[in-house]
Amino acid sequence: MALTESFMLPLGTKASSFKLPNVVNGEMQKLEALKGSKGTLIIFMCNHCPYVIHLLDNILKTSEKLLAKKIKTVAISSNSIITHPQDGPDEMKKLAISKKFNFPYLYDETQEVAKIYKAECTPDFYLFDKKLILSYRGRYDQSRPGNQIKVTGNDLNKAVDLMISNSDQLKMQYPSMGCNIKWHP
Repeated sequence: MALTESFMLPLGTKASSFKLPNVVNGEMQKLEALKGSKGTLIIFMCNHCPYVIHLLDNILKTSEKLLAKKIKTVAISSNSIITHPQDGPDEMKKLAISKKFNFPYLYDETQEVAKIYKAECTPDFYLFDKKLILSYRGRYDQSRPGNQIKVTGNDLNKAVDLMISNSDQLKMQYPSMGCNIKWHP
């Protein structure tokens, strides 16, 4: 595991369209059909990363709260299954079902979507407004495995509140930190 910070994609960037398979139902799904009427949270994640595992239960709770605000969540795994077979579609499906994901878990086999979004780590959070314009990117909160800081989602939740109220986002946004995306060899 190589600790990696997310690349801070410029705020105001328009979300790039994609069409990826949903590992739970096998359907090809497009961003435009998945987006929320008030916003969309895209999370690059995977099954094995301890940083994702550390936050996953809270991410599920946050996603539920976001749904009530008409913001939908989309999770994407872009890891190479050549080097990390535990991040492949079958294992992704098992995790999504066992944890009762309330959002689609998509598989980016070619890693093209991760490259377009400049995703660097898992988890990596991108919050887009209703027009799919990037409003926030960065960390969920300050908690990391082993640092004894309680998981709160404060950074992401504050960004959501500011976006919904049409207020300016905080100038200082901190990158997410986690395992590097496992690129194809």
